[in-house]
Amino acid sequence: MGLQCGIVGMPNVGKSTLFNALTSAKALAANYPFATKDPNMGMITVPDARLDKLVELVNPKNVVPTTIEIVDIAGLIKGASKGEGLGNQFLANIREVNAIVHVVRCFDNDNVVHVDGSIDPVRDKEVIDTELLLKDIETVEKRLDKLKKQAKGAKKEDIHLVQVAEDVLAHLNNMEPARSIQTSDEGKELIKDMFLLTSKPIIYVCNVDEASVLTGNVHTERLKKAIEKEEAEMLLISADIESEIAQLDTKEERTDFLKEMGLKEPGVNRLIQASYHLLHLITYFTAGEKEVRAWTIVNGWKAPEAAGVIHSDFEKGFIRAEVIRYADYVKYGSEHAVKEAGKMAVEGKDYVVQDGDVMHFRFNV
Repeated sequence: MGLQCGIVGMPNVGKSTLFNALTSAKALAANYPFATKDPNMGMITVPDARLDKLVELVNPKNVVPTTIEIVDIAGLIKGASKGEGLGNQFLANIREVNAIVHVVRCFDNDNVVHVDGSIDPVRDKEVIDTELLLKDIETVEKRLDKLKKQAKGAKKEDIHLVQVAEDVLAHLNNMEPARSIQTSDEGKELIKDMFLLTSKPIIYVCNVDEASVLTGNVHTERLKKAIEKEEAEMLLISADIESEIAQLDTKEERTDFLKEMGLKEPGVNRLIQASYHLLHLITYFTAGEKEVRAWTIVNGWKAPEAAGVIHSDFEKGFIRAEVIRYADYVKYGSEHAVKEAGKMAVEGKDYVVQDGDVMHFRFNV
C-alpha cells in the first residue's frame, strides 16, 4: 500500500532534522525559514521484532519489511491559506498525505531563530490549525456552491448533500477540525472526496532538548493541556539526539548511546510505530525459504483483500488462506512443525486477518 505521513510545522522547529534521522535522506536542515521549499520524500522501515524473529527461524534468502513514505513539507506561517510564504504550494503537499505528523518546537535555544521571535508551542499549533481550517473552509464553500446549483433540480439526494455540506461548513467555522465531526456516511464520503486537510489523523511530536526527552518541560506540558480534547497522541523526541543516533554505524554503538541517554529505543522508532497505528494499519507476514516479508493492510480487512496487496490476481481468484498465528509459529519453530501440531488453520473469504498472521494464499485465475 502506498502510504504517506507528512511532517508539518512552523519554520525552524526541527522538521528536516527529524526527517533526516527518520530516512537518512539528508534533507537541507538550516537556521532560516523556508529552507525546505519542495517536499522531501523518504521511505522508512517500520520496525517489527516479529519480522526479525521469523527471519531467525526461516533463514530466508531475502527479507522485505513494511514501509511508510515520509514527506517533509516546508514550514507553514500565518497567512499560508492565502498564499503567504508559498502557502498554497505547501498546503497542496499536505492534501496528498494520509496522515499528519505535526512537529512543535519545545526547546529554548537563542542560536536557532523562531519566525515569531519567541517559543510558544500552543501559539505555533494554533497558527497551523487555523491555516488548515481556513483552507478547508474555502474548499467546502466552493463545493457547497456547486451542490446548491445541482440541488435546483429538486432531487432529494442533491438537497440532502447541500445540508450535509452546510453542516460540515458550520463545524469548520466553529474552528473545529473535520476529523472531529459526527456525520452520516454521506458526510464522511463528502469529506473524503474533498480531501480536507483537517480530516487527516494527526500526531504531535514535541521537539525537545536532551534534558527534556524523558520527562518533558514547561513547553510540553502546555501543549499537552492544549490538545487534551483532541484524543491525539503526543511524543517527546529530541531531533538532535535522533540525528546523532542515525549517524552511528553499528547496532552496538546505537544501543550503547541509547543506554547513556536513558532511552530504551530511538524516538524515531516510536514515531514510526505511532504513525503506522495512526493509520489503523496492521501487518501480516509471508514466510518461506525464498523470502520473509511483511505486508501492510488496514485493520479489519478480510483475507481476499489482504491477498490483493500481493497481487490483484490473488484477490480475484482467491480460494482459501492457510493461516498460522505468529505465537504458534514461534512456539513450534517452523511451518512443518506447526502443521504437524495441527495448528495451521484453513480460512475462507470471510476471515478477518489478524495482526501478526503468517499467511499463504491459494488462488486460481
